[in-house]
Amino acid sequence: MIFGELPLTECTGAMLAHAIRIDGRRIAKGTSVDRGLIEAAERAGMHRLWIARLEAGDVPEDLAADRVAEMLAGSGIARRAPSHGRVNLHAAHDGLLLYEPDAVIRANGQCESIGISTMPVHTPVAAGDMLATIKVFPYAIGAAELGSLCQLLHRSLEVRPWQTGISACLIQTALYDTAPKQLAKTAAVTRARLARLGISMVEPPIVAHAVEPLAQALVAANAVAAAQAGLLLISGATATSDRRDVLPAAIVAAGGSVTRFGMPVDPGNLIVMGRLGDAGLVVIGLPGCAKSPKRNGLDLVLERLAAGLPVDSADFDRMGVGGMLDEAGRTVPWAWAASAA
Repeated sequence: MIFGELPLTECTGAMLAHAIRIDGRRIAKGTSVDRGLIEAAERAGMHRLWIARLEAGDVPEDLAADRVAEMLAGSGIARRAPSHGRVNLHAAHDGLLLYEPDAVIRANGQCESIGISTMPVHTPVAAGDMLATIKVFPYAIGAAELGSLCQLLHRSLEVRPWQTGISACLIQTALYDTAPKQLAKTAAVTRARLARLGISMVEPPIVAHAVEPLAQALVAANAVAAAQAGLLLISGATATSDRRDVLPAAIVAAGGSVTRFGMPVDPGNLIVMGRLGDAGLVVIGLPGCAKSPKRNGLDLVLERLAAGLPVDSADFDRMGVGGMLDEAGRTVPWAWAASAA
């Protein structure tokens, strides 16, 4: 592509590289330079214009952006029409945004003429949400450069829909001084948290916060949940502080195994993850913060499970990157300075 400031006599058929103003009238960038425009520029005392002119093998910005968007968009992604070298990608349905971050990084490094911006991976999205934008910076790029970039993408952006038919059983434990109002609130918050992922919830009777009664409740709930491809959730009267504490000990006593205690996400550190029964049903000991509707580590786990993704200990390790959630409620640094003053 030719780009630069040229004499008026050499500008016919090119595009304005920048908007100009003649006789109080604004002429937008990208406007084709014709004889009328040149004559108007001459009358205004102009002698040169900044222009862009495509050459053989150049792909115009809108077409280039659309090709990149087409290669990036996988299942569950809808792309909008290109405009001014930009194409936006939106969610075609509710679900979890998935892609390989390294693929986007490599693509952005491959060609400085195009920028791909995305929402964070594993973001829960609703139909219509804007997920990514592709912007071509110059008016055109070379076909070979565009082809090399597109080869890196392979429809890597997708929205995995929430799975249907998943149910969860919430077992709550109580101590002598546990308030019924708090138990009811926890049930309501958990039901709402699951409902947005399309997961239904059943709630057996409250049990004592002790290993044996909780283990018995898990065995009974497992028989029901296993037939419904469900999840077993435990909300303890006290936070879990060790692998030998009540919740993990009860999972083991019920014949299950604890696959993870604790996660590098805040809030949500004190979570317990396990498996139970021949079907290897997922058991989750909820962190104390799950009694609140604010986003926490439990949401990160539930969203992956609801999208049909496995969650193992290595996944927990990766959650630490970006795992200090905005909803943690900490005072921001500029507020510290204000309070000190």
